[in-house]
Amino acid sequence: MIKDISIIGVPMDLGQTRRGVDMGPSAIRYAGVNERLENLGYTVHDEGNIQVEIKERAQIDTDTNLKNLKAVADSNEQLSQKIDEIIHLNRFPLVLGGDHSIAIGTLAGVAKHAENLGVIWYDAHGDLNTCETSPSGNIHGMPLAVSLGIGHPVLTNIGGYNSKVKPENIVIIGARSLDQGEKELIKEKGIKVYTMHEIDRLGMTKVIGETITYLKERTDSVHLSLDLDGLDPDETPGVGTPVAGGINYRESHLAMEMLAEANIITSAEFVEVNPILDEGNKTAEVAVALMSSLLGDKLF
Repeated sequence: MIKDISIIGVPMDLGQTRRGVDMGPSAIRYAGVNERLENLGYTVHDEGNIQVEIKERAQIDTDTNLKNLKAVADSNEQLSQKIDEIIHLNRFPLVLGGDHSIAIGTLAGVAKHAENLGVIWYDAHGDLNTCETSPSGNIHGMPLAVSLGIGHPVLTNIGGYNSKVKPENIVIIGARSLDQGEKELIKEKGIKVYTMHEIDRLGMTKVIGETITYLKERTDSVHLSLDLDGLDPDETPGVGTPVAGGINYRESHLAMEMLAEANIITSAEFVEVNPILDEGNKTAEVAVALMSSLLGDKLF
């Protein structure tokens, strides 16, 4: 694991309609992420926040029904460039969200440095919608589809190129809320998915073990995109789209610990922390604890 980490905050709340998730990076910093990682022996470079346009209400693209298309694209373009710079400095990029639309920029930045990028999508949702299949027009439900090269060209071409990840290099973990169009795309593209049914039936040890083996065989680097709504709302109440019946706290730590032991994660983002909806910054504190486990924190 690289011992230099660059933290980038993305105070984005334009990919959805529940305000407050733009304060996620501040909440995570307040929960002590810098100090926690420094105590693990890392050199932490806090790069501050990507500039995100502030809007009082959503601007809807009349042709596509997408909300805040230009503003979301502009911030993700900035993020892509920043990630590219960080990797050139041989640092581990750790991105703090913000809603999940920021994964468009993160993946555009990291994929430039991989022949075969792998992606672990730890989330209650597939985020595989397009403007044709999305019930809401919220771009935070589209970043994985966009990164496959499916969606509005303003989004799919961020970073100056299309198709950041191949469908066979993706593993979705924790899915329990998928729209019909997403289900069809998963089947069409052959994307590997572990729903909550598989996690309950197989156990997290087997799920992560299989994920590690699967991605090691076909990728040269792996990005972790962790949405805090992947966990059960009892564990992480401060998220915009909670779905009951999620992954628990201990299972999530086990997943992060196994990924740390396998040493396959080369970049990560933790998204959808909304302190307005939270209870005493509990969700941000869980996020920091999981980051710490991912980056090697152990009891002994």
